[in-house]
Amino acid sequence: MNANPKPTVDAHQHFWDLDQFEYPWMTPDLAVLRRNYLPAELSPQIRRVGIDRTVFVQAQMNPAEIDWVLSMTAEHPWIAGVVGWLDLTADDLDEQLSRRREHPKFVGVRHPVHDESDERWLLRDDIVRGLQTLSRHDMPYDLLLRPPHLKHIPELVRRVPNLRMVIDHLAKPLIARGELEPWRSELAEIARLPQIHCKVSGMITEADQAEWRAADLRPYVETVVELFGPERLMFGSDWPVCRLAGEYSEVVASARYALSMLTADEQAAVFGQNAVSFYRLPAP
Repeated sequence: MNANPKPTVDAHQHFWDLDQFEYPWMTPDLAVLRRNYLPAELSPQIRRVGIDRTVFVQAQMNPAEIDWVLSMTAEHPWIAGVVGWLDLTADDLDEQLSRRREHPKFVGVRHPVHDESDERWLLRDDIVRGLQTLSRHDMPYDLLLRPPHLKHIPELVRRVPNLRMVIDHLAKPLIARGELEPWRSELAEIARLPQIHCKVSGMITEADQAEWRAADLRPYVETVVELFGPERLMFGSDWPVCRLAGEYSEVVASARYALSMLTADEQAAVFGQNAVSFYRLPAP
């Protein structure tokens, strides 16, 4: 793919198959998303923009999705890792993780926390126990949050201090409104915790989906660069969800523009090496 010896990785994309699985979050107003999105459609798009590999992230709460995507990695080896959903409260979570880890491309776990009615869901004792199990397996966790959840993350880290976590989509700041606070201040508290990373992803769908410009994203990207440093950031497209506001190539171009203040080596880290290191992706 890309001749550049430094790997380029899209650390956050999805597939779905409406014939196999149900997606309750996919409401009728999300018309552009209500069809199958599979690797054959993404493959030429990543090639065109110089992305070598991707990380699939769960789109539904069904562990069968993990097996489905892992089964596609043989035909599509550019799918470098799979972040899947597992029930954190399951009595056999330890056994499930031991079995799942036998596949080198199972690299993380995620739950759609931002859909839970309990804002403190992550701090429930049964959820904390599940996250502690992930920590024992050295299995990272993707945090799918909105700004109101951020104030709870320092307490979560105190209870699960060794769990590597990454905040998806900058925790969905209110880009369309141009608001930085209190998102920025609460994120600053979290950024002091070295085990927390952040994905530069999901931004154009939080902007004005019809009228966004790359410049609208830059204050939010500058914030996470300042707070986390380029060594704890990773790029993600959020394809195909991004299609609510723009195409894959537009997402990549807007992220490159927003991160253009970084050196070439720092950009290479955000667009590749950081994801390899965080998820411990197997060699291609």
